[in-house]
Amino acid sequence: QVQVVESGGGLVQAGGSLRLSCAASGSTFSGIGWYRQAPGKQREWVAAISSGGSTNYGDSVKGRFTISRDNAKNTVYLQMNSLKPEDKAAYYCNAYFMRLGRKYEYWGQGTQVTVSS
Repeated sequence: QVQVVESGGGLVQAGGSLRLSCAASGSTFSGIGWYRQAPGKQREWVAAISSGGSTNYGDSVKGRFTISRDNAKNTVYLQMNSLKPEDKAAYYCNAYFMRLGRKYEYWGQGTQVTVSS
């Protein structure tokens, strides 16, 4: 059974840091990514890491956020530095794998990040 569980959200002042965790279990995933959604806005892709360790970032977080993984713990982290009020959102972890040409993806329940100005 696949499970994707996020943790680490909270309230932080602008300029501060938070680290989100995503524990993904039940399969070997091709990639894991982070998305976020602010009230009244569409879900936005934030960052992703492949099974081989390649990383990619959205333009709005490049240089401030770092995605990494601990394979022994089946956990992906999102280190968020220099947080801005516009980073306030619910952050979701997405884990996926490919099988016979079909993409299987799983979402966590989300964790809230609030940045005060």
